[in-house]
Amino acid sequence: MPAVNIAIIGGGLVGASLALALQQGARERGWRIALIEPFAPGSEFQPSYDARASALAYGSQQIYQRLGIWPQVAQRAQAIEHIHISEQGRFAAAELHASEQQVSALGQVVENAWLGHCLWNALDHDLIERHCPAQVTTLQAQAGGYQLQLDSGKLLNCELAILADGGRSGLRQQLGIHCNTRSYGQTAIITTVSTSQPHHNWAFERFTPDGPIALLPMTDNRFVLIWTRLPNEAERLAALPEQNFLDELQGCFGYRMGRFVQVGQRHLYALSLVQSSEQVRRNLVVLGNAAHSLHPVAGQGYNLSLRDAMALADTLLASQKPLGDLATLQAYIAGQQQDQSLTIGFSDQVTRLFSNRTAGLSQARRLGLLGLELCPPAKNLFARQAMGLGSRAVKPETLA
Repeated sequence: MPAVNIAIIGGGLVGASLALALQQGARERGWRIALIEPFAPGSEFQPSYDARASALAYGSQQIYQRLGIWPQVAQRAQAIEHIHISEQGRFAAAELHASEQQVSALGQVVENAWLGHCLWNALDHDLIERHCPAQVTTLQAQAGGYQLQLDSGKLLNCELAILADGGRSGLRQQLGIHCNTRSYGQTAIITTVSTSQPHHNWAFERFTPDGPIALLPMTDNRFVLIWTRLPNEAERLAALPEQNFLDELQGCFGYRMGRFVQVGQRHLYALSLVQSSEQVRRNLVVLGNAAHSLHPVAGQGYNLSLRDAMALADTLLASQKPLGDLATLQAYIAGQQQDQSLTIGFSDQVTRLFSNRTAGLSQARRLGLLGLELCPPAKNLFARQAMGLGSRAVKPETLA
C-alpha cells in the first residue's frame, strides 16, 4: 500500500502554501508529501473580469517573498497604499497610509487563480506527489498515522494528515471534531466592480446601518466588492439588473470614486464565525478554514491561515521527533494561540461594532473613528493588526 510522510488534504491556497513551505526541508529529510485536491488550477492562467481575489496583508507578502514566489505573484498584484474607514451618515473617518508605516504597501490584492497558479508551478513534481482531481472519502486513525481512502478507491497511509479542505470539511465532521459556530445573521455579496475614477491604490471600509461595505483595489482599475446585508436583502440585490444594483451600491457608498460603471458575477456567502474545537490530534492537524473561518470584511481570514501554515512548517522542520508527535503539534498550536485570539477577536469585534443598530453604539463608533484618526498610537496598532504584523517589528523594506 502506498505510503507518504505527510498528506495535505486540500490543495487550495493554504494547502499549497504549506506544501511549498515544507518543500526544501522535506527534500533534505527525504520526506514524501502527498497533496490531494479536487480542483486543480489550470496550467495556463486565464485573466477574468470576474476573478475572485484575496487581500494579502503586508506580513503575507513577506511570507511569499521568503518562499521565493513573490516576484511572480507581484506581476498581477495590486498594492493597497491607503485605507479609508468611514460610517455612512457620519463625518468622522480614519485613514491609514503605507507611508506612515514606512512600507510601500499596507497589503496586496491578488486574484486567487493567479496565486494558486504561482504556488502550484513552484512545487517540485518529484517531491510533492499530487493526487488531482481526487478527494479523500474516509480518514481512519491507525498506529503511527492515518489511512486515507480516495474516491478512486486507492488507499494511502501517512504519518501526518493535514486537514485543509475548507470551512465545510466533511472529514472534520467524520472525525467527530466539533465546531463552535456563531452566525452573524448576514450574507456577503462578493463581486467585482469598476468605477469612473481611477482607484489610485485606495481601499475602502464603509459601515452602514445595514452592514459593512469593503472595496479593495485590483488590477485594471477594478475593485473587489464585499457588501454585507441581511440574507433576504442580499438575495434581492444579487438578483437585480446590473444598473439597478450599481444604483443601490452608489446610494450606500457615495461618489468618492465617481460612478460605479460595471459589476461582474455576484456570489452570495452566509457569514458565520466558525472555530474548530480541536486543531491538533496525534498525527493530525486542522488548518485553514477548517480550523477557523472569519467574517471577510476585515480581510484577516486567509492571512491568519497562511501564518498558521508557516508556523506549522517551521515547527515540523525544527523538530527531531517523529512526524505526528503530539507534543510537537501542541507546541505549534500553543505558539499560534495568541495570534489566533488577537486576529479573531479583532475581526469579530470590528464586525459586531459596526453592524449593530443599537442607538448607543452610534456615538461610540463615531468617537472610535475620531480617536483612530487623532491618536497615532491607536492608529498604529490598528494598522499593524490589519497588516498581519501584530506586535512584530517591521523589517527593512525589501519588497518591490
